[in-house]
Amino acid sequence: MKKTIKEPKINNLMDLLKRFPNEEACREFLEQSRWNGKPICFHCGHTEKIYRIQNGKLYKCGKCRKPFSIKMGTIFEDSALPLQKWFHAMFVVSAHKKGISSCQLAKDISVRQATAWHMLHRIRLTMSTGSFEKPLNGIVEIDETFIGGKPRRFGKRGFPHDKAIAFGAIQRNGKARIQTIPDTKGDTLKSAVREIVSPDSIVMTDNYKGYAGLDKEYKEHGVISHSTHQYVNGIIHTNTIEGFWSLLKRGIVGIYHHTSKKHLHRYCEEFEYRYNSRKLVDSDRFGMLLGACNGRLTYKNLIHSSK
Repeated sequence: MKKTIKEPKINNLMDLLKRFPNEEACREFLEQSRWNGKPICFHCGHTEKIYRIQNGKLYKCGKCRKPFSIKMGTIFEDSALPLQKWFHAMFVVSAHKKGISSCQLAKDISVRQATAWHMLHRIRLTMSTGSFEKPLNGIVEIDETFIGGKPRRFGKRGFPHDKAIAFGAIQRNGKARIQTIPDTKGDTLKSAVREIVSPDSIVMTDNYKGYAGLDKEYKEHGVISHSTHQYVNGIIHTNTIEGFWSLLKRGIVGIYHHTSKKHLHRYCEEFEYRYNSRKLVDSDRFGMLLGACNGRLTYKNLIHSSK
């Protein structure tokens, strides 16, 4: 389970600068976050006889005799940037409701735009929910949306071929799960629903025929007929997930301006993270992000891999 660090209470960038005035303060906090204050050898997992070298920048294991740092195994590994800049980036990404562009972040922390872009994608990696998340249950709203520029080519059902497709499910008064899908065929949509929604749930969708048959797999299937301009029928509606799409698209249009199909899933994970942590204060959201910083995403893998 990802560890949440509740302290310090950081409400703005001035608080962040006061709490982390130098690299030593950043390293100490990261050590407490990752190791609970007791270093663990990255190579062999040994916890005894760990020696600090190079003024605390590195550690050396008394068992395997190999050096390691607090950054190894995290999104900070192999980064020459100071942790202060990383902490600044992580705070603003998690605190800003619609995120921050790589161009703006590059200006704010004085790095190249390509560096800021890579940093943001590394941070989005920590925002990924992963497979450990429990399936959504209760009343779950389900919908899909198209993301991209103005359509130029259309399929048989009038769907644009050149747009990316995002699929989402939101548990009312609960969490959201967002992912990208290759098409809107019934088999694809129902497979995505099965992956993230518990069978004992009540699912709500619009009247798109791709969702037909969910009543046989779930407790109930409420259908709202958007094609006849119906948007609410008692408890049957998809207004929550529609609101999420509005927030996602406003963020993409207003902040990022463009997202490729290749990286759209990472932006979806970013907005999903902020939605699921919406009830936390900025300080706790920042601490939770730092507690989940394990994992690596090299620039080579980022630009060459499809996911």
